[in-house]
Amino acid sequence: MMLRDQMEIIINEMLDGRILLDEAITEFEKLYIQKALERHSDHVSNTAAALGIHRNTLSKRVAGYRASEKSVKRLVMKKGR
Repeated sequence: MMLRDQMEIIINEMLDGRILLDEAITEFEKLYIQKALERHSDHVSNTAAALGIHRNTLSKRVAGYRASEKSVKRLVMKKGR
């Protein structure tokens, strides 16, 4: 199956689930970067080169993902009290 065909299936599922474009783009980028980091054993410079972005850009994005995950965990913990 071609990449485009696979993406169309996923996009249709996301649209059926009422996933907003901004959320879809953010999740795609986060997972794409996560998998690239895994392939390069968390080596930021090699991963950035493979993605075609500067290592500082990659570091900032990863830090942003981690910060937002911590914020979500804090909110969940507050609601659970």
